[in-house]
Amino acid sequence: MKNRAKCRLCDSIIESFHVHDYVKCSCGEIAVDGGTDYYKAIERDFSNFLRVDDEGNEIVITVKEKNDVKPLEMPKPTKEELIKMLDTMADNIENLPNFAKQNPVNHYDLQALISLLSLIFKI
Repeated sequence: MKNRAKCRLCDSIIESFHVHDYVKCSCGEIAVDGGTDYYKAIERDFSNFLRVDDEGNEIVITVKEKNDVKPLEMPKPTKEELIKMLDTMADNIENLPNFAKQNPVNHYDLQALISLLSLIFKI
């Protein structure tokens, strides 16, 4: 979908074509940015902002307050799942080519292993 919007005040249809393409409507009420890499919408009042799809249809935007958005809660893995992760890590290392097995372990690898072992022992 194109990064297009329409201003209800001045009826301008604006479009951002690339990442750093910040475009405002003629009255300055709304703006879009990001091209198709990200869809950033800037407005003084969201009731004056309409998203415009590729066929020219106007889409009314629904705004949620920050308090309405609940963070995703990930379920805690079971001990069996954690041990399976550890087994998978071991299998992945075993399946590496010999030259890769001889390379030193980096801190990211070590941190992942320690974190996983810590979670297993906490359960």
